[in-house]
Amino acid sequence: MSVFHSDLFRQQALIAGSWRDAADGTTLAVSNPSTGATLGQIPNMGRAEAQQAVDAAAAALPNWRALTAAQRAALLKNWHRLILENKTALAQIMTAEQGKPLAEAEGEIAYAASFIEWFAEQGKRANGEIIPGADKRLMVIRR
Repeated sequence: MSVFHSDLFRQQALIAGSWRDAADGTTLAVSNPSTGATLGQIPNMGRAEAQQAVDAAAAALPNWRALTAAQRAALLKNWHRLILENKTALAQIMTAEQGKPLAEAEGEIAYAASFIEWFAEQGKRANGEIIPGADKRLMVIRR
């Protein structure tokens, strides 16, 4: 299968908002298991790149925390929508990479997207700063 959307089939890693190659330039081949054809090359990231990704996530956390529940939900819902809009293209990539049937790949993508939707909806369930326990003997303070 050679129908790949270049914006969805990236051969770099996203760290701190930019697409990057491995620092040492090494890559790993991604092959179609049914044909053996090479689909692309992905960066062979190491410890340094992993630490950069962790540091970038930690640096992004204060901005995420500053968003309201509604703002977070809107971002997650948009992500959910984009996944479903691109379900067929993503499934084609999964099928080529893993050899699974297209329908199974589409189902897996929809299932994964459902988790993003579920977390987007959790913001609606936030109940102020202190959430009373059902038995009135326990209180949870939300931060």
